[in-house]
Amino acid sequence: MKQLLSVEVFFDFVCPWCLIGQRHLQAALLLLQRSYPGQQVQLHWRGVQLLPGLPAKGLPFTTFYRQRLGSEQAVRERQAQVREAARVVGEDIDFSRIKRMPNTGNAHRLVQRAASVLSPRQLEDLLARLFIAYFHQGRDLGDSATLLAIVQGCGLDAAQIIDCVRDDGSPFLAGAGRAGSAVPCYRFNQGPLIAGLQPAEALFAGMSAALHEAQQV
Repeated sequence: MKQLLSVEVFFDFVCPWCLIGQRHLQAALLLLQRSYPGQQVQLHWRGVQLLPGLPAKGLPFTTFYRQRLGSEQAVRERQAQVREAARVVGEDIDFSRIKRMPNTGNAHRLVQRAASVLSPRQLEDLLARLFIAYFHQGRDLGDSATLLAIVQGCGLDAAQIIDCVRDDGSPFLAGAGRAGSAVPCYRFNQGPLIAGLQPAEALFAGMSAALHEAQQV
């Protein structure tokens, strides 16, 4: 009997490297299935709110990054770097559409609730929709109406999630302390954390090592 492989992913919705990392993870899982046919995987999505102190309504996106990186030139260079990395995995991130740097506390609370209600496939669909809404469409993930519309489109009723949406900017602390601010971050079978953007081959190697170690026990 094959042992279940636990895959934890630490992420935040405002981190473009997490979107890119999700694509690398999908590719790594395909490699895993080719090398270990029938291997069962249990994905655990661990939300980490990188900016818990943001106002409930967020901040203007361009102002936030100009202050964070020091100049408009630095912002352009960073965005060009991100867009190039995104194109490699088939993603076209459109920073020009993004107007707000949102407080992601509500989004993480919604995903945490959804994980206890939706099937793994439905949860994957929800995560994809949230990333697309922000990085492709420029929608405000700090806006309650936007979040509810996206979540309901994945099969959840408003009554199941309405208590997760708060207007006071309450931070989401469930993922704090485990991955710190290093997102994306991965862990296989409760092993050591693998921090930062990783190519699919590196993630596959980590999964393989975790399976090999489990077989030695």
